Amino acid sequence: MDETSELTQQRIKKLGILRKEGIDPYPNDFRVTHTSRDLHETFGPLSDEALKSVEETFCLAGRIMAIRDFGKASFIQIQDRKGRIQAYLQRDIVGEAAFQLFKTFDIGDFIGLEGKIFRTKTHEMTLQAKNFRLLVKSLRPLPEKWHGLTDTEARYRQRYLDLLANPRVKEIFLTRIKAIQMIRDFFTQRDFIEVETPMLHPIPGGATAKPFRTHHNALDMELYMRVAPELFLKRLVIGGLERIFEINRCFRNEGISTQHNPEFTMLEFYQSYATHEEMMKTTEELLCSMVKEIHGGFSLTYQEKELDFTPPWKRIGFKESLLEYGKVEPAVLKDPSKAIEVAKKLGLELKKGTSHGRVLADLFKEMVEPHLLQPTFVTHYPTAVSPLSRRNERDPEVVDRFELFMAGREIANGFSELNDPVDQRQRFIQQLEEKGDEADALLTLDEDFLRAIEFGMPPTAGEGIGIDRWVMILTDAPSIREVIFFPLLRMEK
Repeated sequence: MDETSELTQQRIKKLGILRKEGIDPYPNDFRVTHTSRDLHETFGPLSDEALKSVEETFCLAGRIMAIRDFGKASFIQIQDRKGRIQAYLQRDIVGEAAFQLFKTFDIGDFIGLEGKIFRTKTHEMTLQAKNFRLLVKSLRPLPEKWHGLTDTEARYRQRYLDLLANPRVKEIFLTRIKAIQMIRDFFTQRDFIEVETPMLHPIPGGATAKPFRTHHNALDMELYMRVAPELFLKRLVIGGLERIFEINRCFRNEGISTQHNPEFTMLEFYQSYATHEEMMKTTEELLCSMVKEIHGGFSLTYQEKELDFTPPWKRIGFKESLLEYGKVEPAVLKDPSKAIEVAKKLGLELKKGTSHGRVLADLFKEMVEPHLLQPTFVTHYPTAVSPLSRRNERDPEVVDRFELFMAGREIANGFSELNDPVDQRQRFIQQLEEKGDEADALLTLDEDFLRAIEFGMPPTAGEGIGIDRWVMILTDAPSIREVIFFPLLRMEK
């Protein structure tokens, strides 16, 4: 606490006065009967005359956001979980002692009110307080000009104040919460079941990413925070759970940007006896239903660009996208040396012995992704960069996989799952042989997973959708930090 703050010292002095008067500044026995929205929605449409006939009393509680003192009466604005409402405290009604006690209340305090509803001469719905109580004495004043802050880190670090002072921020998170509930409803209505898988993994797997390491003392073993739940979810499919989904937290010990946070939320779902084609259809249905529910139609504006979600969405092959958007020569798709030549011209760093498929994937990220504004499925990725995907029957050099892009970023990744245990082992071994950076160096054969699919995994398709990035699109948020309550920040000095 900032002991030098004059305003804080004044509030601490008021706290002492309350305690001296025998008043508990932090009681927990006030009970609420209504919210601000209840009163606005129920009585807002009534005429002034009709309001006068309402005899019911209401108990509300909330944080004081504004005080207007008129000597013998005061108007206050209180904010609860559903919005704001005005209250009127009149000395002749609440009594002299209580009204003098109110002089110790400040903006930011929590108050409990009991009274009747009426409308002022300016037509504002107002609670005429008959009784009131201090519920919490706040010791720090709320920032008066929070809207004018340019220090975004302060907003993220003190999200509690950001939520209080900025209705737009609260709206973003309410949309996020609604979106996650819609995802749950969508899948449960389609006979999927929600499951939970471990966050602590003995072997990092399911995605190529640098994990966070930790240590379990009792077992004396090295563990890794989950980079993806895929291999555990597939174990459940093998166990007979044919339609499953998990809304999971993943952790990747990598960079931070407007699209990356070390801790993030992902949806993964798996459906037996389905293909990547059905996953694309399911994705269209899911995301379109959410856009329609939240925005009232199939279009929205993201960072001043209009996105059209009207199905069906564009589909383009991985190699074709390099020709159409990357403007590469056809020879680049067939000749590894040509691909490396283009990569070097772009200044891309390549590991020694990088496969042709990986070089093409690097070119795609640089030359194609930024141009994918409208919702677009890119299909049939190189087998070399898709170790868990089923090979395409007509062309074994590519797999039955897609990624969904919009606004120049990846939102989803899905594929027909590789369920051939011999091929899967060979792909894992190939990954080990191509070890390069630190993330690759942690690759280890997951013998338990290989054993599991040797028992037989049914034909299955699966997909992962980045919830944070999707919520960014839904809420027109420029940074992933705007849609995560508490993004990771450096410690304050």
